[in-house]
Amino acid sequence: MTDMLERLTAALADRYTIDRQIGQGGMATVFLAHDVRHNRNVAVKVLRPELSAILGGERFLKEIEVTANLQHPNILPLYDSGEADSFLYYVMPFIEGESLRDRLNREKQLGVEDAVEIARGVAGALDFAHQRGVIHRDIKPENILLQAGQALVADFGIALALSAAGGGTRLTETGLSVGTPHYMSPEQASADRELDGRTDIYSLGAMLYEMLVGQPPFIAPSAQAIVAKILTETPPPAGRDRSAVPPHVDAAIQMSMAKLPADRFGSAAAFSAALVNPSFTLATTAVAPGLAAPAATRRPVQWAVAAGMVVVGLAAGFVLRGSPPAPDVVRFELTLTDGQRLGRSTDEDVPLAVSPDGRLIVYVGVDSGRAERQLFARALDRTAGVPIPGTEDAASPFFSPDGLWIAFTTDEDDRLKKVPVTGGPPITIADDVNDGFAGGSWGDDGFIVYNSSGFNLSRVSGAGGVPEVLVDVEGGAAFWPSVLPGGEAVLFERCEAGCGRTDLAVVDVVTKEVTVVVPGATRGWYVPTGHLLYATEEGAVYGVAFDAGRRVVTGSPVPLLEGVADGQANALRLAIGASGAMAYLPGSASSGNRLVEVDRSGRETVILERPGQYAHPRWSPSGDRVALTIGGESGSQIWLYDRGSETLSQLTFEGVSFRPTWSPDGSRIAFYSNREDAWDLYTKPADGSGTAQRVGDGRDTENGGTTFWTRDGEWIVVDGTADVEDGAAADGDEDVFAINAETGERREAVATDAEEETGAVSPDGRWIAHGSDESGTWQVYVRPFLEEGGRWLVSTGPAMTPLWASNTELVYYDVATSSLISAQLEIGTSVRVLRREQLVDWSPYARSSSSPQYDISRDGQRIVALRTTGRGEIAAPIVVLNWHREILRRMEAQGGG
Repeated sequence: MTDMLERLTAALADRYTIDRQIGQGGMATVFLAHDVRHNRNVAVKVLRPELSAILGGERFLKEIEVTANLQHPNILPLYDSGEADSFLYYVMPFIEGESLRDRLNREKQLGVEDAVEIARGVAGALDFAHQRGVIHRDIKPENILLQAGQALVADFGIALALSAAGGGTRLTETGLSVGTPHYMSPEQASADRELDGRTDIYSLGAMLYEMLVGQPPFIAPSAQAIVAKILTETPPPAGRDRSAVPPHVDAAIQMSMAKLPADRFGSAAAFSAALVNPSFTLATTAVAPGLAAPAATRRPVQWAVAAGMVVVGLAAGFVLRGSPPAPDVVRFELTLTDGQRLGRSTDEDVPLAVSPDGRLIVYVGVDSGRAERQLFARALDRTAGVPIPGTEDAASPFFSPDGLWIAFTTDEDDRLKKVPVTGGPPITIADDVNDGFAGGSWGDDGFIVYNSSGFNLSRVSGAGGVPEVLVDVEGGAAFWPSVLPGGEAVLFERCEAGCGRTDLAVVDVVTKEVTVVVPGATRGWYVPTGHLLYATEEGAVYGVAFDAGRRVVTGSPVPLLEGVADGQANALRLAIGASGAMAYLPGSASSGNRLVEVDRSGRETVILERPGQYAHPRWSPSGDRVALTIGGESGSQIWLYDRGSETLSQLTFEGVSFRPTWSPDGSRIAFYSNREDAWDLYTKPADGSGTAQRVGDGRDTENGGTTFWTRDGEWIVVDGTADVEDGAAADGDEDVFAINAETGERREAVATDAEEETGAVSPDGRWIAHGSDESGTWQVYVRPFLEEGGRWLVSTGPAMTPLWASNTELVYYDVATSSLISAQLEIGTSVRVLRREQLVDWSPYARSSSSPQYDISRDGQRIVALRTTGRGEIAAPIVVLNWHREILRRMEAQGGG
């Protein structure tokens, strides 16, 4: 053993630090090790040399890949596998709990409720595996780990390799076999090679019997004698030896252990349901469970093989078979109770989450008599959603891998929080969430990847801690992360600066290397069928075969779903659970926005009828033209729309250009562009003549944002991050600067320890309004422009993107009310709000914290805006169960792999 430990330590030194041996069984030796790359403890299981010789490294590694795709809260995941110095090994999480065997050794019998709960957890794992054509041939207490009351099925993968290698016969020569006599089904004990998921149901019934009675259903002095009893005798009722066992539980155990597979439950899910159904009884028309069927209806018992075949093994694993029965795909509308509706949240929000086992839908909702939204949990076997305490004002929910926690954000602060599914005080995980949160994903390694400030991606432990930046977009954006199995890589939507085009990419959490996997796609999900699902801007979902290990697409795309509602940041309103359940909001997903004019009473006139990827509309000083950003295949550019001639003409052509602003006389347009391989502020004649000229020395555009040209023509106001040499302003936060349009001189307009954005100067040039998060949430303030003085809060709640309608009227978007608000100000040596008025319900229009997606005409009467298409009242969610089955069917039918 010392030689083995030394050799193994040396062979795995680059990945794992071997600590000590913690267990040994008939097939493997188990070591506690430390995963160097991910800084976590793991269990490394090394196969016995004689078993490795039978299997062979190539066969073992190929076949065990199937288990890596089984992601379920009650299945212990496979982290890694390989061959090192002739040793075959596989790696799983180290669970600091105990096995069910340990607990039974200590307590002998378990409480009925506790035993049933453990059995149902195992049944959930088995049902998940059986639906994917995978069975487990060694369910026993040693292979059930208990962590915080959660049952985890462990040690899977070996049996698949054994079966594929034809190891059944050759194993008898070594004294090894798959399966444990006390829990073997009759067909397994008789060496029947045609096994299906019902063999696992038998084993689970036998294990539940032991949890309740204190011993297995059949006991004898030898393995051969146990097998003989399994094949010829009927297990006694559990209630005979323990009267506390309810009749329906006893009946369910009897049916699960019927001699013939056909007389057992058809699925592990049905067994689980019977355990909690007090009215369940055995069918009187069927052969009594546990009794041998008439000779004409059963196969001859081949138990002579038992003497040579049956030896207690370490663990079997899940074994892939042909096509076991699987439930049909089911679709239905998730109706809400009277007085309840889905909450209207930001355009970026995806207001749905599906639990990993597919039994629970969590959604953002509003109950009758309440104005504040919160999260609701709807069990699919219940008729109403239940509010989750501690989730007031929540948005963008997503589950932990074990289904016990919900993570979410709120509009009140830029924090990522979690609560138990049953509710409780929210726990802050991270406080650098991006304003306009665009997604989070909780990996099976325990880490959460989320959309952090600056539109980056960061990674933090689900228990909280110091976040680590995974993707620094440097002027672009990273949205909608989806952690791949094992936690070593993350899918996400990436766009370059200007976001004229998006791609689905994957980032390695160790090297931070980013690779594009589907050009032009938006959101992405990996599903255990071995496919990558991705969305398009048209609201369609496609599937493509995907090698998660190599992180490459290996097949052709196949359409799977369309008509899914989306949000402004490609937030396709769809959620997928690991079990194959999914939910989505139907609707005509937008292919862009429409450019519209809105008056102060809310009357709307469409300017550009055809939807497009429009952003940042700006009135010309004369009010007869609109400058705007339009996204295209090669990136965003500046366009001008002439209302008189109804013509749309392109102004810029180089690099990526966006966020235009007009000079006071309407002769020039200022904008950002990366045309010289760095982001800078440029101006160009509005008639298209001449070339663009850079303004300043380039420092002004670090993470550049909104542009605003003052009425006197002297200054262009921008957002950006200060350079180190700027002294007090060099805090790494977003600040507001003024760039002299002629000389390029840069001055600080608003620079504090907080984040400041969207600076707009009053028509008389004396005051600047801007957004700031100094209070913990974004609000609108006014202060003197380029002069010393105080600052005054003018919004009453979360608000952003202010613009001036006159010297004394300020307009801004109010997040709390989804309204465009007019604030009438009294300005002297200080600023005081005289009154506030709701101008327009702004929920149908695009909005952003980083740049106004609207503009006000010089006379203050007309608003140019972007109406988001495909969004009105939120439709009821559509739930699809067993969607993975449909994915496989469609992929096979259309040759997608």
